[in-house]
Amino acid sequence: MLGRVNDIAIHDAHAAELDAVTLYRILKLRVDVFVVEQNCAYPELDGRDLEPGARLVWAQRTDDVVGTLRLVDDGDAVRIGRVATAVSARAAGLAGRLMSRALELTAKRDTVLDAQSYLRRWYEKFGYTVDGDEFVEDGIAHVPMRRPGQ
Repeated sequence: MLGRVNDIAIHDAHAAELDAVTLYRILKLRVDVFVVEQNCAYPELDGRDLEPGARLVWAQRTDDVVGTLRLVDDGDAVRIGRVATAVSARAAGLAGRLMSRALELTAKRDTVLDAQSYLRRWYEKFGYTVDGDEFVEDGIAHVPMRRPGQ
């Protein structure tokens, strides 16, 4: 656990270390944001959460998971993905706290992500630069980004 700010605690663990209720809440938040809110019908449960190098980072307020992201080892870099924040917790800096924790966990490794294009400048604040051409996935424009290890 990283700490508490405004009654929200940041946690990280491998999926196998989580209790079933917490894992369910993380996955439900991801489905609520990506599948329901963004109207993207895709296989959210893609098996990558269970890979040995995968790590989940989440924000919790009492029993509610209000933010999450996933780290997976892609060999030459760690991929950050599934960055999601509950509607009730947006615009309070929570996604930034999750990203900061992710970067602490991956400090010496390069990290990559596929940012929704409108969030490019937000990710640039964390040291990411565009690393390829814009592409459309599930009807949403994305841009690949990379950050070298520190």
